[in-house]
Amino acid sequence: MSPKSAQGDMSIENVDVALEVIVIPVADVDRAKAFYERLGWRLDQTPPGIVQLTPHGSDCSVQFGAGLTSAAPGSAVAYLVVSDIEAARDALVAAGVEVGDVFHITPDGPVDGPDPDRRSYVSRATLRDPDGNTWLMQEITTRLPGRIEGGLTSFGSASDLASALRRAAAAHGEHEKRTGERDDNWPDWYAAYLVSEQSGAKPPE
Repeated sequence: MSPKSAQGDMSIENVDVALEVIVIPVADVDRAKAFYERLGWRLDQTPPGIVQLTPHGSDCSVQFGAGLTSAAPGSAVAYLVVSDIEAARDALVAAGVEVGDVFHITPDGPVDGPDPDRRSYVSRATLRDPDGNTWLMQEITTRLPGRIEGGLTSFGSASDLASALRRAAAAHGEHEKRTGERDDNWPDWYAAYLVSEQSGAKPPE
């Protein structure tokens, strides 16, 4: 018999598990702390000896400190998701952070510049902390199907929401061109479009 609780079915597929913290190996805690604060990441309250910072708009944090991991400093590799790769890179450079040039992935290998069609998951840029831990920024505006549970939509910041609304406005303009009519029900159309971007579902036509 499947386990049950007051919340309903508690089979393993229905147990919510949120990724909370990633531990990264650093050699100099103070130097790493200064670097990540320069990225604009929030410094969280933690027990003594642990430094935790959270990127703006992220539900997952990073931690470092003496004795937290036996991994070699600089050996971590992780992804950062942004909605506009060029704007994110420009902001980091303006803050004095060294970031590699934007490139995009092709069947023949990396090519300079963002993806011409601005497809999700394709445009990237790389930055490294003082220890050499690698962060690969990746532009994502539309999730692959099944990546986000249907109907769940969230935005990490006002700027992310504004970018999504601009994409919805552009797509809705094409929708009105196709139909040849003004769509007075545009709020529902926008809502369906925003949800489809994050869930990977088919967008409204």
